[in-house]
Amino acid sequence: MTRETMAKMIDHTLLKQNASEDQIKKLCAEAKEYGFWSVCINPCYVALCAEELKDSDVKVCTVVGFPLGASTTETTVFQSVEAIKNGASEIDMVINVGAIKSGNWDFVYNDIKAVADAVKANGGLLKVIIETCLLSDDEKVKACEISKKAGADFVKTSTGFSTGGATVDDIKLMRNTVGPDMGVKASGGIHNAKEALAMAEAGASRIGASAGIEILNGLN
Repeated sequence: MTRETMAKMIDHTLLKQNASEDQIKKLCAEAKEYGFWSVCINPCYVALCAEELKDSDVKVCTVVGFPLGASTTETTVFQSVEAIKNGASEIDMVINVGAIKSGNWDFVYNDIKAVADAVKANGGLLKVIIETCLLSDDEKVKACEISKKAGADFVKTSTGFSTGGATVDDIKLMRNTVGPDMGVKASGGIHNAKEALAMAEAGASRIGASAGIEILNGLN
């Protein structure tokens, strides 16, 4: 895989709660320099990133219901629409893991669908973070199926804030579940080119990482 191809798979990510404005500006500068697909940042920095990236093709991605997935549907919908109005084009929402563990799959579907409908109506793209480290394989499959049915564009492994990140086995399971056309994003604990290439080979179409530069520098 070429550096250019890999760069266009990477959401260059900085979601730490102590991230400063200067660090976010540096993230945007790096994304432009290396040709990453997007920057992925917290909602308070969407407008800043949109301004920093306005003369580039780098997209602004943000997270909602993050990192617990425990917001009300109405809150997540509002957060998503506000983020798009502020300049985001991609929204990564966290699935309600508690609802999954309660067996309340109707809520899970309706929650994602409400956000998907709002995001699509405002011209955005939706990824659903299913937080694989907290789910059984059966729950992962059902979460992917419901995300697809509800109108999401991607399923994503992890927030990076729970007990584990992306694994090759989870990416294979997710890709086999959603089929060839839906996006699958591997995120959480991807530190180098070897790990990123393994995720891509397993079926990931997007990589979420804070180590994007290290990943590119590790490619031949």
